[in-house]
Amino acid sequence: TLEKLENGLYRLGVHIADVGHYVPAESILDQEALKRATSIYLVDRVIPMLPQRLSNGICSLNAGVDRLAMTCFMDIDTGVVVNHEICESVIHVDYRMTYKDVNKIIVDEDKSLREQYHSIVPMLEEMAKLQSILQKKRMRRGAIEFDVPESKVFLDENGKPLRIEWRERLLADQIIEEFMLCANETVAEHYFWLDVPFLYRVHEEPKSENLLDINKFLQVFGYHLKGVGGAMHPKAYQSIVEAVRGEKEEKTINTILLRSMQHARYSTEALGHFGLAAKYYAHFTSPIRRYPDLQIHRIIKEQLRGRLQEERIAHYREILPEVAKHSSETERRAEEAERETDKLKKVEFMEDKIGEIYEGVVSGITSWGIYVELSNTVEGLVHVSRLQEDYFSYHENTCEMVGERTGKSYKLGMPVKVRVEECDRFNRSIDFTMAEEEENSAGNP
Repeated sequence: TLEKLENGLYRLGVHIADVGHYVPAESILDQEALKRATSIYLVDRVIPMLPQRLSNGICSLNAGVDRLAMTCFMDIDTGVVVNHEICESVIHVDYRMTYKDVNKIIVDEDKSLREQYHSIVPMLEEMAKLQSILQKKRMRRGAIEFDVPESKVFLDENGKPLRIEWRERLLADQIIEEFMLCANETVAEHYFWLDVPFLYRVHEEPKSENLLDINKFLQVFGYHLKGVGGAMHPKAYQSIVEAVRGEKEEKTINTILLRSMQHARYSTEALGHFGLAAKYYAHFTSPIRRYPDLQIHRIIKEQLRGRLQEERIAHYREILPEVAKHSSETERRAEEAERETDKLKKVEFMEDKIGEIYEGVVSGITSWGIYVELSNTVEGLVHVSRLQEDYFSYHENTCEMVGERTGKSYKLGMPVKVRVEECDRFNRSIDFTMAEEEENSAGNP
């Protein structure tokens, strides 16, 4: 919810389902939720943390019914939260909307949708303005925003891949994302200063030994990461991300920068969030699918009700380190499962395309070969042994593959044509060979 106050401030309300009311601590339901610690989003299914009767039923903020919620109200002046209130609430949702419809109302100014939702169109337009204000403020302080496009594999009823499409990141997505970030920061800072046991989402500075290698790589393209060897500020990363935007090496450099960072994790200490350039950050907004959010909802409720006394504080100090460790580990496992099933379905998608030729770009170069990404994000390897027109060797200092006799070179971001040679489901890999220019025109998978 959003309203404009008489003093000109925005009052943003972020309302999250009160899952803790229906999942009592230490119940069998809670024990299973902790064991899973996260919902897992595979290509063809979701393995939920909580039963669907909860997540899609009483805990779902459906339109037209009263629902228990945890609310964070924030009064915002030029992007800064100047006052806030965290409370238990009952909310009544007026409309269930989709990201696409909201986008059509705000961006496309769709007449029929604007008429249908006329009572909230002004609020949606103010939300778009506030999103822009919050995002600019976050970027000014040095938050890193990688523009790494994502794809989605569509399957038939038997799990066979039909097509691969780019995920479109709409303004409506960005509005929700920005408001959630704002609430997460506000909640984290509030409970930090209360000095009570809490779970924070932390993202520490990249390790110095990684940064020296990264700078060597960046120098090949004429870029330099400032602060290596001293205190590293996220603005150093941000400046590189902005410099490569739209360049042919953008995806490769963004990927390298991402890999140089430490993994975000959960901790009982507020160690800050490097990627968001935030001093305090926690996960408050998804208790249906993340256990840490559910855990801190319980702490918040006990504090609000005056029950967070010495005995309960001691209880949380005892259990939270293990909750943080276990949640971090299960999150990593879930991410790996999601990545691997995505790769598997892309391999399956290409299996009936053996021998076909496609256009792609060089997305990576190593001593063992050249990685090529097609327009639909399918990536395969041209092994060095398959580069038959010359003897090619990897030049690490310039990050290119060079033929000794012809001097022909392959560089990052270079457009190439490749033929699909092999698909291996077990290893989730695709092998390409370089295709000669005069061969059949390239396809579009």
